Amino acid sequence: MSTLSPEEQLKVIKRGTVEIIPEKELLIKLEKFIKNTSALKIKVGFDPTAPDIHLGHTVLLEKMRQLQDLGHEIILIIGDLTAMIGDPTGRSEIRKPLTRDNVLKNAETYKQQVFKILDEKKTVVRCNSEWLEQMTSMEIIRLQAKQTVARMLEREDFKQRFKNQNPIGIHEFIYPLLQGHDSVVLESDIEIGGTDQRFNLLMGRELQQDAGQEPQVIVILPLLEGTDGVKKMSKSLGNYIGISEPAKEIFGKIMSISDELMIKYYELLSHISLHELNALKQGMKDGSVHPKKAKENLALEISGRYWDKDAALQAREEFETIFKDKGIPDDIPVFPVDKKAEIWLPGIMKESGLANSTGEAMRLIKQGGVSVNNERWTDPDKKLAAGPAYLLKVGKRRFLKLQ
Repeated sequence: MSTLSPEEQLKVIKRGTVEIIPEKELLIKLEKFIKNTSALKIKVGFDPTAPDIHLGHTVLLEKMRQLQDLGHEIILIIGDLTAMIGDPTGRSEIRKPLTRDNVLKNAETYKQQVFKILDEKKTVVRCNSEWLEQMTSMEIIRLQAKQTVARMLEREDFKQRFKNQNPIGIHEFIYPLLQGHDSVVLESDIEIGGTDQRFNLLMGRELQQDAGQEPQVIVILPLLEGTDGVKKMSKSLGNYIGISEPAKEIFGKIMSISDELMIKYYELLSHISLHELNALKQGMKDGSVHPKKAKENLALEISGRYWDKDAALQAREEFETIFKDKGIPDDIPVFPVDKKAEIWLPGIMKESGLANSTGEAMRLIKQGGVSVNNERWTDPDKKLAAGPAYLLKVGKRRFLKLQ
């Protein structure tokens, strides 16, 4: 159990947050925790809609880790049932439903990656199908009766879809209610989520009050911009940093972000103390801290966290070789191609993992981010001649030998 006072714990929790609803109630809960030495129940839910976790997902996980270190009980909800409905948050159209097999497979991968951050022995993992699948038809109807269509249409995404006459599935209205019902079942004290989840998080608070429970406090965190510094980190946008990527990829991608974004990454992802963070901000402001050195330290910390110190140091050495000495790494992967067939680069990039899809690969080529044998390749429809070996470079750090 932490020896920090309620006020000191509040400072730790507030780090990087956008909003705490309401902050006074959180302080009261922390005071009760210190007095009664009974851990607060911290709820965080993830719908396993994809198998891989990127740094954007870890913003919530890092806040969970901080609360875990303070002595609170972390309850990780795997939304195996809600994932099959699909969270409508931020969607302009109805989400395609996932199969149970896909959800369960993704959930297992999530667990493996989550415990690179959280202490597995101190984390409670629950699947919301445990209680949601047990609900009778009448119980679901009673749950739906607790909200109105007008209340649901207060959500910005629903409001826009209704205005634009885009379809809204009736099943989408029940998603926030089911997520909120999770809080009632668990009797959670705190729920953590991103700014895009505000409506869903507050629904849990409302349903707890209706059930006669002490309502949970909402801790809202910002969405992390990707390497482009503009849009939310997303694998589909290609601006993500995956925690299962090689250490050199993590290191190189972090070195590519802007100095301004680096501070946000430090605040939300780094394990340095609040005192060290404030000193870094001041040093950046007065020029006593060099941005490149600060970024390098961040890249070392994060790549080392998901791999190890030696892998992080090797990643830094290779980064310096490529960018400072204009060299080419020694361990370029080789992708075999048919020596008798012409090569269509978007297909190769997708198959080799250099792009998530041929569409993304074609965008990268059109944007000038791909070169073949050190010459920029800008026509995604043009094919490489069969026979010769080629050195493919995507962005500044990714290489592939075609032979």
